[in-house]
Amino acid sequence: MDDLLLLVHRIPYPPNKGDKIRSWHLLRHLAARYRVHLATFVDDQDDWQYVEHVRALCASSHFAPLHPRMARLRSLRALLANRPLSLDYYSDSATRHWVHHTMAAGAIERIVVFSSPMAQYVQKYDNARRVVDLCDVDSEKWRQYAGQKSWPASWVYAWEARQLLVYERKVGAASDAALFVSQPEAQLFATLAPESAGHIGWYGNGVDTAYFSPHVAYANPYAAGARALVFCGAMDYWPNVDAVQWFAREVLPAVQAREPRARFVIVGARPSPEVQALAALPGVTVTGTVPDVRPYVAHAALSVAPLRVARGIQNKVLEAMAMAQTVVLTPQALEGIDAVPGRDVVAAGDAASFAAAVSAELAAPGAVGAAARRLVEQAYGWDARLSALDALLEAPAQRAVAPAPLKPALAGWTEA
Repeated sequence: MDDLLLLVHRIPYPPNKGDKIRSWHLLRHLAARYRVHLATFVDDQDDWQYVEHVRALCASSHFAPLHPRMARLRSLRALLANRPLSLDYYSDSATRHWVHHTMAAGAIERIVVFSSPMAQYVQKYDNARRVVDLCDVDSEKWRQYAGQKSWPASWVYAWEARQLLVYERKVGAASDAALFVSQPEAQLFATLAPESAGHIGWYGNGVDTAYFSPHVAYANPYAAGARALVFCGAMDYWPNVDAVQWFAREVLPAVQAREPRARFVIVGARPSPEVQALAALPGVTVTGTVPDVRPYVAHAALSVAPLRVARGIQNKVLEAMAMAQTVVLTPQALEGIDAVPGRDVVAAGDAASFAAAVSAELAAPGAVGAAARRLVEQAYGWDARLSALDALLEAPAQRAVAPAPLKPALAGWTEA
């Protein structure tokens, strides 16, 4: 086996955690084909228990502790240096030394970077083939945040959006392939970074259909008679916080007026103070961390994804679809998922139409969930999603050095 360096911003485990699903399957796919040398951060004390599991897949590994509060304070120095806050947030001298030693010790000709801040560790290794998985256009996410926040947060987010886009363009231009989670994200970056358009592509997220299966019997976590509307996600992530606040305050009362048994259940780790406050509202439950989200999805009346700010593909949507749940979502939450509204999911935009859609499904459940499961089985297996990566890692270098015309994907590569 050949050697490959993989850099991931957060330890890629557990595989059922929304923001780690893609990186876990990427690691597992690469470890079956290469001797993987992994550098990653551990930013949650609970995640140290997974280190040995991840290490077992790697030829060598480096796990750097990251304390979020200290990292946020450290990142503020970037304001004085006109560089992205995200870059300083993930800056670590021990990781830099480990990467340097690992590259010097062996003939590593392939590098995979997961998340743009990790590219800072491999900028000088021009002889290696570099594939960067940016997932989403993060600068656009920060731009959207700025539009939703008040000053001074709006100013900081707008500043980060500008600085991060400059950095993302540099990372994209220095790579042999810059990949995203969906075609819209890839096309957006090609528009923002035309100099890299010739080697921009995407591979969509998949689902472990055996793990997220509707055919497993789970104990019901809900009270008898409750008709649960479930939302799953990391509850310190601002788009999720915004989504559940909007649903609880603007949508749920109209639903409960038609179906008094409706309960909104927010399932996810690290609920922010704003999310915890929602538990005071009638019919709202905030669970915090749970050992397994699947019982909550399996026994819910509906899964809801009321996201108003979203980038890339929402794993929470695909997982609920895999469990044959009817998902009521906003158009933003549907981005990058090849589902047909009305057949595979139920889509609604404003609060009134969202409440009407939820109420209609509660009153007369249809066959949407069954159709969603069929779609996931046919089109969202991880092996098929990651197969395109193999050719990219073995292809000759083709970095763009000048602006190129917009292309929706890499030449000769279209997503299955």
